Amino acid sequence: MSIRRGGLMSYNQRRIARWYFGGLASSMAAMVTHPIDLIKVLIQTQAVKLSVVQTTRKIVKEQGVLAMYNGISASMLRQYTYTLARFGIYSVGSGAMDTSTMGGKTLLAAIAGGIGGFVGAPADLINVRLQNDVKLPPEKRRNYKHAIDGLVRITREEGWKNLFNGSSMIALRGAFMTVGQIAFYEQSKTQIIKLGMPENMGTYIVASMISSVVATTLTQPIDVVKTRRMNAAPGEYSGLGDVFVQTSKEGPLAFFKGYVPSLCRLLPHTVLLFLGLEYLRTHFGYLPEPKQTGPYNRYDDVDD
Repeated sequence: MSIRRGGLMSYNQRRIARWYFGGLASSMAAMVTHPIDLIKVLIQTQAVKLSVVQTTRKIVKEQGVLAMYNGISASMLRQYTYTLARFGIYSVGSGAMDTSTMGGKTLLAAIAGGIGGFVGAPADLINVRLQNDVKLPPEKRRNYKHAIDGLVRITREEGWKNLFNGSSMIALRGAFMTVGQIAFYEQSKTQIIKLGMPENMGTYIVASMISSVVATTLTQPIDVVKTRRMNAAPGEYSGLGDVFVQTSKEGPLAFFKGYVPSLCRLLPHTVLLFLGLEYLRTHFGYLPEPKQTGPYNRYDDVDD
């Protein structure tokens, strides 16, 4: 197989991504999409309905432009725990499981996402709390200095078990998110290439957009319930079931509150994530082990 050269994404399509590339690519994408993620959380938790533009204006007017990056340290921590675990487990697992079918991709993605969700639960909790501080009055803000300060204070003030508050819901969301993102991205990319499109940046963008829509649709109801549970005052809800019941009283569309901001955040984040991941793979990934053939043990498909 020859190496296509000259294009940004086409250095060597045969290379395989290293297990940590997903976390690295996701952290770079998060730097761009963090403000949109902040708006999404505020819209989901606010009592008074405000549009995306109105919410943005309110934050900038009251807190300043830099408030749009409140919680960025927790976001970075989340990428290097939650996302790194999801993509890392899927990468390693794909070498041991058959992922040639959609069923195989879905199963492995669900397992990787569930484990990654549990691993990243503390970072997810800190991330939501830091973002939510923007809309609270000064006297009620938690004022965590950064992600590590939040982890230390929650452990000291609330107990270490509270770091995993809602972890079962986060793990469930992680499973659905990973199925939508990774499984559907891989399957969409494969099908697009089979239709005749070359494996290049355009293919990666189309496949990642498809996976973004699927992932948002699968996770939005879980995301709404999870966010409300994390931001609840002590005793406000008796459990996750109560959160679901109270939310359902607002109507079925309440579970998709903030869908547009979620898609607006996830779509560019996912596109940037997979473009970054494909770039890292094609330029810094490793080549698969060549097969020995013939009486002289010469190697097939060795590219120089």
